[in-house]
Amino acid sequence: MKNVDYTDKRPRLHRFFLFVICHLSFVIALAGCGYTTRSFVDPNIRTVYIEPFLNKIDITDELSENRKYKTYFPLLEVKITRAVVDRFIFDGNLRIGRPDTADVILKGELVNYVKDALRYESADNETVQEYRISLVVNISLIDRDENKILWQENSFIGDSTYFTSGASAKSESAALSDAVVDLARRVVERTIEEW
Repeated sequence: MKNVDYTDKRPRLHRFFLFVICHLSFVIALAGCGYTTRSFVDPNIRTVYIEPFLNKIDITDELSENRKYKTYFPLLEVKITRAVVDRFIFDGNLRIGRPDTADVILKGELVNYVKDALRYESADNETVQEYRISLVVNISLIDRDENKILWQENSFIGDSTYFTSGASAKSESAALSDAVVDLARRVVERTIEEW
């Protein structure tokens, strides 16, 4: 019986498997998981004009016995418009254009400002410890050339929470600024997502 030496073949086999594993890993890494930093916007759309948001909050509309009228912050619609423009500039997927040359037009109207109590003091159930501010807008994206609505969202919300006391306390106006930034971020994300 002939004695066969297998020690010579092991290093070759080991190198072969190492080669296959490395190449397979490279192919998997190259394929990725589908994540990309690019937007899903149509490549023909490069510029957006943000029409100044309108304030459509009816401040005379009664809400309840405790809160007779809706809360109104002067020029809140201007802050929202500026925040949306700033967010588009920060995002960089679409450039800000003029109304007569932009590929798409973003229209929006502020329809509600909601302040909800989230958490009460444990001692009494009357003192509010945490609030949520929600800004509600109706928005639409319109193709300027075809005058066609690409998408439309009613009751689109940006919000923020704040504590009235304690180490995390902040004012309602600071929370309102956070809600405006959150709304702008969501509007831009909605715009650059796949429709």
